[in-house]
Amino acid sequence: MTTRIAIIGGGTGGLCLAHGLRKAGADVSVHERSRTRTERLQGYRVHINPQGSAALHECLPPELWERFLATTGTTGGEFSFVTERLKDLMVIDSELTWSPDPASNHHSVSRISLHQVLSDGLDGVLHHGKEFVGYRREGEVVVCEFADGSTVEADLVIGADGANSRVRKQFLPEAERIDTGIVAIAGKHPLTAETRERLPVRLTDGPSLVMPRTGAGLFSAPHELDGTASVNDETASYDPVLFDNTSSYIMWAFAADNRRYPDGMSSWDGEALRALVLDLIDGWDPAFKELVAGSPAGSVSRLPVFTSKPVAPWPTSNITLLGDAIHSMTPFRGIGANTALRDARLLCRNLVAARETGDVRTAVADYERQMRDYGFAAVRDSERSARQFVSENRVSRAMARGMFRFFQAIPPLKRKAFSDQGTS
Repeated sequence: MTTRIAIIGGGTGGLCLAHGLRKAGADVSVHERSRTRTERLQGYRVHINPQGSAALHECLPPELWERFLATTGTTGGEFSFVTERLKDLMVIDSELTWSPDPASNHHSVSRISLHQVLSDGLDGVLHHGKEFVGYRREGEVVVCEFADGSTVEADLVIGADGANSRVRKQFLPEAERIDTGIVAIAGKHPLTAETRERLPVRLTDGPSLVMPRTGAGLFSAPHELDGTASVNDETASYDPVLFDNTSSYIMWAFAADNRRYPDGMSSWDGEALRALVLDLIDGWDPAFKELVAGSPAGSVSRLPVFTSKPVAPWPTSNITLLGDAIHSMTPFRGIGANTALRDARLLCRNLVAARETGDVRTAVADYERQMRDYGFAAVRDSERSARQFVSENRVSRAMARGMFRFFQAIPPLKRKAFSDQGTS
């Protein structure tokens, strides 16, 4: 008997899983609330680490894997930790992270371009305009209900519907997300020949993490394209500076504890938020002010930071969860999308293997056991990094800055400590 698999949510993890299952000949469908494939054209750069690259390579058909590679940009070979005066604390050289194999390498990609690639090649599988409202059980069958009144029957339902997952809220109501009290303000600075002349190489050629003496931090990363990459969708129409299918830019994000911000900031527009960041970084190197001031107001937004909390093991059934729907995390280690892709790869492997044994329940149980371990470990690591990023403790910040200087002074120790940077 064929197992009918319904994936709720057409984000990164859900679409990657759909491709892997379809490639294996499984009966799979994806139900996405967006009305069209271009409705989700939003977001910033995403870093795909070797775990994410391996998952995409394994699950995507060869032609889409090549398209993914064609739409990726580059970041410089060096990841730098710097002071607010733009003085190096530590530089991670490209030799520590680069691999000649694209399937085990790091990639920089626009979230928009990634979503467009993953949405391709799923005719008859990906269904738009399907806003999930709940499910009911009819014996061993799960009936998914949508806002338009339609339903779909499935033998296995996978909630991949993001951090505010409705599947999770019904299936695991005890699984909660909490506000960390940290707020980021993010923007994008166009990267052109003119802006390259005004900004230092440290900001234009590689990611940088700014560690002032206390209380806040700023991350920046260039996303460069040669102008030939495209989402290849004639229905897409948007400002290339704000919605980045072919434009190079530097993404930046300033983050601090909410208590450092004025009341009422949640209603501010991009222009007011940009002015606020400029005020908060007063006294920093002028390059950072240039970076922020040169970002179009429409690209600047406020991003409250939430995180999930670990959930005790639950009884395995014919409903499970993937990605942010179960282990959403802060953006401070850049591993949320990669963990969702790791979920997709593992669950795909297990379900494909279960076609031989017919034991889908055991396949799902094994996935859930492994996913809880590495998924919530990633959540904890990400939250710890977020707390350190905005720490008000001058002593701990001074120790962290001193540690980076120490590693920089002794290359063999730095190589040992950071050779697996970004793979977990």
